[in-house]
Amino acid sequence: MLRAVATLRLFAQARQAAGVHRDDIDATTVGELLAIAEQRFGSTFSELLPVCRIWVDGAPAGADTAIGPSSEVAVLPPVSGGSR
Repeated sequence: MLRAVATLRLFAQARQAAGVHRDDIDATTVGELLAIAEQRFGSTFSELLPVCRIWVDGAPAGADTAIGPSSEVAVLPPVSGGSR
């Protein structure tokens, strides 16, 4: 499978936990992308993920959602539209 460099966009507490508002990550699924992000950004970011909604190119997404070249993956904590 071809690798895809997707843009990870972080909002509110996710941005604060990561220390950045965006990052480019080479991954083929949302789950793979988020695993890489957790390694990069650490435990505070990892602890926040379960309460966030994840969207790909403006649509709700799950861990198995495929991402392609130039996909935009958004992490939305509860304060900015997430759940729980």
